[in-house]
Amino acid sequence: MFDSAPEIATPENYLDYIDRKIILATQQGLPLVPRPYHQLAEELGIKAETIISRIKTMQQNGLIRRIGVVPNHYKLGYKANGMSVWDITDKHIHEVGKEIAALPFVSHCYQRPRYLPHWPYNLFAMLHGHSREEVENHIQKMVELLGERRLTHDVIYSRRILKKTGLRLITEK
Repeated sequence: MFDSAPEIATPENYLDYIDRKIILATQQGLPLVPRPYHQLAEELGIKAETIISRIKTMQQNGLIRRIGVVPNHYKLGYKANGMSVWDITDKHIHEVGKEIAALPFVSHCYQRPRYLPHWPYNLFAMLHGHSREEVENHIQKMVELLGERRLTHDVIYSRRILKKTGLRLITEK
């Protein structure tokens, strides 16, 4: 039994045939060419302007959250990838989050709840370096930047990529 009824399709959240074609063609990534939407237009038999307009509409309606680059850091030479975890004083969490997110070696930064007593960390920042030494140097810069606003921290290094994709539509057979 479901707790709530499934969402009913409305004109705002319904994918028609053309929207579905666009999503299926782009969900593995855009072509790495100067005008990717024009290449897609040729492949799909749809005008580039139509593709761009429909993607914007799907974003406005919440069907697509964002379009972005998902790099494979290992292939780019970044062999040391560490999630730094920080226990930041609650009154400073927002300002610290903005400062950390602005650092050039931080790819993403976000706040999460603590789970005391086992997990005291409330700020997470992903770092990428060519070596562990480089990441440790970045961590030291962050420690100096944060000063007394930092209560404690740690770094969890990745050993392999588990998943680097979002939700995918399946093709109908």
